[in-house]
Amino acid sequence: MRISELLRLVWQNITQNKFKTVMTSIGIIVGAATIVMVIAIGKGGQMDVADQFKNLNAGAIDISCQVETQQGFGGFSGGRGGPDGGGGMPSGGSSGKSGSSSGSKGSSSSGSSKSGGGDFSGGGGMPPTQDSTGGNADGGSSGGGNSGNGNADGGSSGGGNSGNGNVNGENSGSQPDADGNSGMGTPPQGMKMPSQDASSGENFTPPDDGMDFPGASMDDSADLEQVTLTQEDAEYLLENMNDISDATISYTTRAGVDGGDLEEETIYSIAGVQANYASLSNLTLSVGEFISEEDNGNKEKSCILGAGVAEEIFGSAIEAYGSILYIDQRIYVVDGVLEEMGSVSSGISPDDTIFIPYETGIKYLVGENVSPTLTIIAEDVEQIDTVIAEATEVLAESYPNSEFTFSDAGSKMEAASASNQILTMLLVAMAVIVFVVGGIGIMNVLFVSVKERTNEIGILKAIGCSRKNILLEFLLEASAISFLGGVLGIVASLLITPIVQQFDVRVELSATAFLAALGFAVITGTIFGFYPAFKASKLVPVEALNAE
Repeated sequence: MRISELLRLVWQNITQNKFKTVMTSIGIIVGAATIVMVIAIGKGGQMDVADQFKNLNAGAIDISCQVETQQGFGGFSGGRGGPDGGGGMPSGGSSGKSGSSSGSKGSSSSGSSKSGGGDFSGGGGMPPTQDSTGGNADGGSSGGGNSGNGNADGGSSGGGNSGNGNVNGENSGSQPDADGNSGMGTPPQGMKMPSQDASSGENFTPPDDGMDFPGASMDDSADLEQVTLTQEDAEYLLENMNDISDATISYTTRAGVDGGDLEEETIYSIAGVQANYASLSNLTLSVGEFISEEDNGNKEKSCILGAGVAEEIFGSAIEAYGSILYIDQRIYVVDGVLEEMGSVSSGISPDDTIFIPYETGIKYLVGENVSPTLTIIAEDVEQIDTVIAEATEVLAESYPNSEFTFSDAGSKMEAASASNQILTMLLVAMAVIVFVVGGIGIMNVLFVSVKERTNEIGILKAIGCSRKNILLEFLLEASAISFLGGVLGIVASLLITPIVQQFDVRVELSATAFLAALGFAVITGTIFGFYPAFKASKLVPVEALNAE
């Protein structure tokens, strides 16, 4: 049988059973649409990642210092003498609040005296009259000796030259000795007594064993020092590291902004940056110029707007350029507008940020209480770990008691790409499952078709059709159904795309996706249609003609 006759026979079988053909190809339609959407969403995700990080230098490393402080215990007693210090002035003062770092006003019989600030209990205050008794903060009284320290929770300290009060409301052991020196107060249960002489007036040193002396570090983090990085630190790293090409420092805050088309003051992200921030972060201006070193040095009240901010406040970059904004109720001139970036750099999203000179923000917005991020650029992106280790050593020379957090842009991009790849693989797996289900549907329908068309197969064999012709006929029929399902699946994907985009999912349709869907559809139909076609070709003509 000629191929043209086979094709005509296949076409007749498909067109005479349109409904069955469509129902058979439903699985293929869904599978083809899924393949198109998988490729389109995957490509859209890749473009999102590229757009999100296009302004990030792959060698950028962000350095910050964040120490979680932990409130510890106060000291056992105040330190040496002073108006607000630990050890008291002559003639006993008042005791402070338990565990506070600065004492409260204490009352005495001849007037009030200010309690000293101790770590755990207040020290002595200013001298009252000779016969006065120092007041306390929590109801206890300090004895009226030359230097009586008050108690913490209401107990009384004994008189004498240097009587120290107790901690939890018990009386100190309190009669003066032959020299007029009183003993030390009773410590809390489980606390070791300090080893130094109580009468010395010196700060006490905790013993080596037993419970730590109050005020000592509870863990290693208590010894860490919170530091504020500066541009001098960035320059120091540049001078002492060979593998970095640039360094800068920046910070972010939030402040009220008014002006332009805003009807009321609105909160926006404000970034204080140096002049080299734009080149380091690959920022491009659509109009105007970026912050200069002169702007930073002179603390100029100028600003650069992200594309999104300019659109929201002024309607366009052209309208924004040269206009005036009120940031924290101070006038700033818009010196430039960035092109749309859609990305994050050093924790800053350029499109939604207003950039101002670093020193201007220090002076007018954040003051000295700022935690900036220092960014360095590694010359070789393959040596990020080495650069981080070297930067750690260099910073340790300046800040030996501090720990720094490092975050490199390359890791962020790899993590985002890995997440996108995982999502794509999940979608591909779903598409394969759908195709398998569709292929099984085709195989079942073809088995039924072979059963229904047994007489037809017998007649074809009787008039001279070979097993090869019968096999090819059923294979072409399965492939044709799959191809039709693939085409309908592509059409379905075009209809689904606007719906998916409503959920803020980026979909990038392409010819590659369409061809892949058609290819998978035809291959699936052919593979699952082979066995029914083979069974049909194996039928014996006489048995096929006699079948009912």
